[in-house]
Amino acid sequence: MYNETTMRLVFFFGILLLVALWELTAPRRQLTVSKPGRWGNNLGIILLDTLLVKLLFPVAAMGVAAAAEKNGWGLLNFLGVSGIPAIVLGVLALDLVIYLQHLMFHAVPLLWRLHMVHHADLDIDTSTGLRFHPIEIIISMGIKMAAVAALGPPVTAVLVFEIALNGTAMFNHGNIRMPQAVDRLLRLLVVTPDMHRVHHSVAIRETNSNFGFNFPWWDRIFGTYRAQPVAGHIGMTIGLSQFRNPERLTLPRLLLLPFTGESGRYSLKHIGANPETIRKQQ
Repeated sequence: MYNETTMRLVFFFGILLLVALWELTAPRRQLTVSKPGRWGNNLGIILLDTLLVKLLFPVAAMGVAAAAEKNGWGLLNFLGVSGIPAIVLGVLALDLVIYLQHLMFHAVPLLWRLHMVHHADLDIDTSTGLRFHPIEIIISMGIKMAAVAALGPPVTAVLVFEIALNGTAMFNHGNIRMPQAVDRLLRLLVVTPDMHRVHHSVAIRETNSNFGFNFPWWDRIFGTYRAQPVAGHIGMTIGLSQFRNPERLTLPRLLLLPFTGESGRYSLKHIGANPETIRKQQ
């Protein structure tokens, strides 16, 4: 347990520092609001999420994986898959679950209200990758634990997946610039910042695309992949059309946002339309 905690902390702070420094030296976009204010809000939510998970889930996904391995729970244990194949299949299957979960948070109106907190950020950088409403984090943890129990992946697979998910979330939300040739090659294997930034566009058809976190393949397989934003990465607008005032996106208001904020028209049923188009039709 000590080694697991140490590994996760080393990877977390190492990747956070690396991407944050990259953002300072080679930013992709000019920020539109105060970075200290945004980071204060985002880090406040992250701290609250971490405390809640530790309080409510003392065992969490790693503990469920250990219990599944000991008691023979889950599909992989039932089929007798072990070793490297079990680790690879476990990581892939859990990543697919997270992709489908992300899709669900856009499709179900009640869940979308929670997920708005993530999308309401007026800029996108590495801190955005960890900014989720505490109730969304609790639901996500429950889904992850259920998936681990059903799949029965090795403990190592769950550890690798959780470190990768945490790290790629900070990386692919990063406000970082890289050569286009590198991005094209890299996005064959992992979700890149340019790929995921499309998902944070104010345009509905772009918000409802590129749902992947670790691997880019699910978006291509299920038809939710969009290569570039129509307005370009410099000209695109980040966030949600109904939340444009940074003074109304402070930490207390973000925590109340699912209950007090307008949900907008970002449901998947509006996947083909722009916010401006929908307002004209009303």
